[in-house]
Amino acid sequence: MMDATNAEAGKQRRTADSGTAGGRTRTGSSLVDPSTLVDAEIDELPAAEPTRVGGRRALAYLGVCLVLIGLNLRSVFSSLSAVLPEVTSQAGLPGWSVVVLTTVPVTLLGVFAPLAPVLARRFGAERVLLGAMALLTAGLLLRPVDAGVVMGAAGHLPALLMGTAACGAAIALCNVLLPGLVKRDFPHRLGLMGGLYTTAICASAALGAGFTYPVYTATGEWTKALWVWALPAAVVLVLFLPVAVRQGTVRRQSVRDGVNVWRSPVAWQVTIFMVLQAMMSFSGFAWLAPILRERGVDGATAGLIVAGCIVLQMLGSLFAPALAARFQDQRTINTVVALMTGSGFVLSILGPLNLIWVWAGLLGLGQGSLTACALTLIMLRTRDGHTAAHLSGMMQGVGYGVGSTGTLMVGQLHQATGSFVPAGVLFMVVGLLAAVFGYRSGRDRFVG
Repeated sequence: MMDATNAEAGKQRRTADSGTAGGRTRTGSSLVDPSTLVDAEIDELPAAEPTRVGGRRALAYLGVCLVLIGLNLRSVFSSLSAVLPEVTSQAGLPGWSVVVLTTVPVTLLGVFAPLAPVLARRFGAERVLLGAMALLTAGLLLRPVDAGVVMGAAGHLPALLMGTAACGAAIALCNVLLPGLVKRDFPHRLGLMGGLYTTAICASAALGAGFTYPVYTATGEWTKALWVWALPAAVVLVLFLPVAVRQGTVRRQSVRDGVNVWRSPVAWQVTIFMVLQAMMSFSGFAWLAPILRERGVDGATAGLIVAGCIVLQMLGSLFAPALAARFQDQRTINTVVALMTGSGFVLSILGPLNLIWVWAGLLGLGQGSLTACALTLIMLRTRDGHTAAHLSGMMQGVGYGVGSTGTLMVGQLHQATGSFVPAGVLFMVVGLLAAVFGYRSGRDRFVG
């Protein structure tokens, strides 16, 4: 049986659930980012209960674990990007493999997202998260392995491909299940926990971009620069283990409720907006550092520029939802941040190099705001939590799956032309399309 702490948390959770759909959510005096409130397991019967903990200290320990999990969800993308030229040259990677390595993890975010609620119904969300962290740790350890040592094959490419794929699958599961746990376990601290969780994800990308190249410089080996990111994942795995194993397993079934989002024009407009922002977001993680280095910026400085860009993404992601929710509709803000992001990308490739910090800052602030605005539409365009969960699943599956074509096209254009200039034209087009669909999805209408 659940103790008194969990019983009270369950009551607070149900109270919080009643006011989350259709716009802003307030807990105390804090405005919660609506994107952190979508519970992927909301359609399940019996309803998923809060995590079993033994008291306030155990609940605080759980909160630390969830934030630390978030702190491992983006370093996979930015760490490889930071040393991509060294990996390519020293490992002798063919051109096609570079494109695959930057595209596959994003594609898997969309492919594995629908699997997360299915696994949670069978094993429980906490145990699925534990398995995901184990898979992430294994993938990070596998990435730099020389296949000739363990499999009799030549080169690093097989391990890089398998390790990167494992990381993408693990992150997909965490992306879907973590927001629901934050919502169920901390209904009385949603503002604090939502802010810490989303900030940790952005910080993960910034740390990967800023520290990977200095580790390479200090050790002289790109393998060690990538291996170092398995350490924080392994630490979180150990910390979260006692929480996950004490959870009981309850067989639940899915009873679908809410609007069929796949037949809604509004849902498709929001999803296409998500696709376009994902194309720019993950292209930034994968290619901004190589773009800067091709323009003559040294590796350490390029890493700092990307890290600074991501820090500004944090600011955008924190303030944009509150601003968007205050408007009667979101047409203006969606259009502005889409144009900011596209312009920042184009100028980072084609603009004067002496103003690169300005262009990267414009890109970071725009991209953080753009991502937050797209996710905020999940709540602002739905009337109930069930429809919001279905729209979130549609946006993640289609958004990440199709959005990964952005990194693919950048890689193919660079491989075909030997320059990132065509990618500048691509982002000009993507930014304009994002502005168009941001305007359309920003109209004050509801799914269904």
